[in-house]
Amino acid sequence: MAERHLRPYDSVLELIGWTPMVRLQSVTDGSITPVYAKCEFLGPGGSIKDRIGLAMIEAAEADGTLKPGGTVVEATGGNTGLALAMAASLKGYKCICTMPDKMSSEKVKLLRAFGAEVVITPTAVPPDHPDHYLVKARSIAAETPGAVMANQFYNQANPNAHYETTGREIWEQSEGRVTHFVASAGTGGTITGVGRYLKEKNPDVKIVGVDPDGSMIAPFFNTGEKVDGHPYKVEGIGNDKIPGTLDLGVVDEFLSFGDGEAFRMARRVSREEGLFAGGSAGLLVHSAVEIAKRINDPDAFVVTLVCDWGERYLSKTYDDDWMRENGFLERPKRNTALEALEEKHSRVGSLVTVEPTTPVRIALSAITAHDIGQLPVVRGGACVGSVTEGRLMAQVIEDPTLLDKPVESIMGAPFPILDGHVDADEVRPLLARDNAACLIRDGGELVGIITRYDLVRAMTA
Repeated sequence: MAERHLRPYDSVLELIGWTPMVRLQSVTDGSITPVYAKCEFLGPGGSIKDRIGLAMIEAAEADGTLKPGGTVVEATGGNTGLALAMAASLKGYKCICTMPDKMSSEKVKLLRAFGAEVVITPTAVPPDHPDHYLVKARSIAAETPGAVMANQFYNQANPNAHYETTGREIWEQSEGRVTHFVASAGTGGTITGVGRYLKEKNPDVKIVGVDPDGSMIAPFFNTGEKVDGHPYKVEGIGNDKIPGTLDLGVVDEFLSFGDGEAFRMARRVSREEGLFAGGSAGLLVHSAVEIAKRINDPDAFVVTLVCDWGERYLSKTYDDDWMRENGFLERPKRNTALEALEEKHSRVGSLVTVEPTTPVRIALSAITAHDIGQLPVVRGGACVGSVTEGRLMAQVIEDPTLLDKPVESIMGAPFPILDGHVDADEVRPLLARDNAACLIRDGGELVGIITRYDLVRAMTA
């Protein structure tokens, strides 16, 4: 293994850049074209935006617009804000970030942990609305003394940082063999800077842009027309405008894929490759794999990015309930109460009941003969009470005269009833209370009983 970090650093900012590149194996689904992921989440701030956060602050310092004690303001999907907040905290600046409300709660908390002030804005507003996160950031910068707008969407320090670092790293790490670079465009800085560098080194390198469905960048690239986008769930990529830092002249092709492909692939990358990826990385890897299959050339060299760390999306991408609620995961097939009952009937037979006037002696005989522990007391098709083996025997031992009395004289409360079409999991909370059993009804008739024993047996099977 190569020796790394042989000497200590003076600042965490010196750790930015030179992230490793890893070949993907399982998620390529047998493609003979190699696909590599540059692991930007291994930077000190956990995302590719580390590179531009520092670069934009240093550019503002160099041109004199950011002075000691000043404030850095930015409209961000979270990661640029984190990079700015990290650099600002070390350099003695205040940081204020505006974020759309679709961003994960983890990103908001991380920004605040780095000392940034966070202003949440609505996602579903047009780009010229006063509450749009970019417009809001501009107004805050204008109203705050000593503030500068980082302006990642128009700041040329953004693509320049990727030209000088990310592009050069990819070229050197691939030993000049890179044939395709796959990236998204949020601000456009990455695809522009890397694209310019790689094209200078080899004009034949293909630069492929990737957009989430709903963004207007890919439609504009492919048709030349500016279309109205629509909301999407993937964070930090795509746009409802063409950023000033995006140079479409270096892009050879632009593809679009849905949120579902992005989130499902992110989960695969984490589980199958050991790279804890966010949703944007899922979209990029999905796209890179599709391109690799299309190329079908073992001598090609496809590079994409794992842009940030998946822990920022635990409440979304990695939350099964959130994924299902948004239609990105199928709900697991569950048995109904009736199906669970049918499995039991194959073992012990159908429902056994007694009437309220049945003598206790007969009820005990029924319990013994059928080897059951719970006995519903039914009148006219309705459960009006219940007896259990243990309680009934204890009462008879204490008072043998009960044997010839009717069951209704000593019966307990009726068992709860569930309709057969209900999810079998609904039985569990009923039996976790004071109920020894639960009756199942189908077509208006009582057809069976599920007991605590049945439930535990199913859970431990």
